[in-house]
Amino acid sequence: MKKIIVLIFVFFAMALQSLAVDVLPDTVSFIRTNTLGVYQVSSPITLYSQPDVNSEIKTVIKYTKDVLEPVNLVFQDVFIVFKGDKELALMAVTDETEDWVEVIYDNKLGLTGWIKKDDPYKFATWVNFYNMYGKKYGLKFLNGTPEQIKNIHGSPDETSKVITTINYPRNINLSIIRGNWMLVTVLDVDKTPKTGFIRWRGEDGVKYLFPAIR
Repeated sequence: MKKIIVLIFVFFAMALQSLAVDVLPDTVSFIRTNTLGVYQVSSPITLYSQPDVNSEIKTVIKYTKDVLEPVNLVFQDVFIVFKGDKELALMAVTDETEDWVEVIYDNKLGLTGWIKKDDPYKFATWVNFYNMYGKKYGLKFLNGTPEQIKNIHGSPDETSKVITTINYPRNINLSIIRGNWMLVTVLDVDKTPKTGFIRWRGEDGVKYLFPAIR
């Protein structure tokens, strides 16, 4: 009996270790908000000190769906989005040229490096990213979002009339983006659709909503 219990424990431990890692923002962040968008990377990631292949290599990051190297890094500090089962790895971009992007490779310390683009379509501005993933998966409020951000306005203007307030949203569907505002349709806890404009991003780049990528 004891052997069976041990075998079951080992089986579940191995199963847990093989699970793919998921990284998605869950809390409003007020640090390092001055970013342009995201870049989709693939392993290995070679990060240069300058947008020049002859410049110093800062580090080389390798990953699988559940393992990251160098071992001093963690998935949450390297990626803004990581879905191991979907092979989706996105890093936040702080600068861009025609052939290069500067990305944050350690969100905790704010360390950046340059990646040579292997495909120009792998870079997406925040608006393009939200249009792509927000329309596909819907949106979610990040923890710590101020209550006034949950007001639905009649137009994309802070001084416009507040139509209603979002309480416990089940679904937030994105229609269009106008600057720092979005036209959304929300299915709230009362199951009544609510349509209007909400602010998704502050003037300082702080984001209050994020695509609910699954």
